[in-house]
Amino acid sequence: MNRAKVVAAIAAMMICGSAHAADLPMRPVPQMPVAAPVPIYDWTGIYVGVNGGGAWGSQDPFNIITNRFDRFSTDISGGVVGGTIGAQVQVKHVVLGLEADLDWANINGSASATPTIGGVPCGLCGPVTAQTKIDWESTARLRVGYADNNWLFYATGGLALLGAETNLTTAAGAPVCIAIFDGCTGTNRQLGAALGAGLEYGFTSNLSGKVEYLYITAASLEVSRHSEVRAGLNYRFGM
Repeated sequence: MNRAKVVAAIAAMMICGSAHAADLPMRPVPQMPVAAPVPIYDWTGIYVGVNGGGAWGSQDPFNIITNRFDRFSTDISGGVVGGTIGAQVQVKHVVLGLEADLDWANINGSASATPTIGGVPCGLCGPVTAQTKIDWESTARLRVGYADNNWLFYATGGLALLGAETNLTTAAGAPVCIAIFDGCTGTNRQLGAALGAGLEYGFTSNLSGKVEYLYITAASLEVSRHSEVRAGLNYRFGM
């Protein structure tokens, strides 16, 4: 067999192989899996909840009575528990809302000292014991937060109203009556402000839990300043 016949045979084999391959079915192109859309948590809605925690701070029974006396601070501490109601709306990552709460409180303390004027003991006053307590509190606050899906980081501030009472007695236990006091007892309402921050997490589309810090200062005949750390659960109704 000469060279020309060999080349012709190889060409014929290649043409037949190509024709056979063209008759075979095309393999399907593998499709890339399409990821399911990730649901975005929505904080918009009206909610109700419960909260509770601990408080600590001080109260000055002479601060508002007169500026002649040096500061007489009474340490206070205790707990709070109550209910919450609020409403908020989410726009992208920003959450704006209003929140109010009403809590039963057991925040109290007492201290004894001789009132001083300019650092000099008041000889006519004698030793005085101040017993003070806060038995309820309420706040109405704005909330501004940043939402990262189920997480909400927020700052809050607004008004506070406290049910506070101070009793002044001598070392022997007799009441100390000052003209501005009503029946030897300070007023039982203090108006002031609350400021704080918190973190909230959505367990489900409706149920969330929070931890927050509040600093509350309020005044009537005395001045209260105290901090609170509270935890709470909220149930939200979508809008």
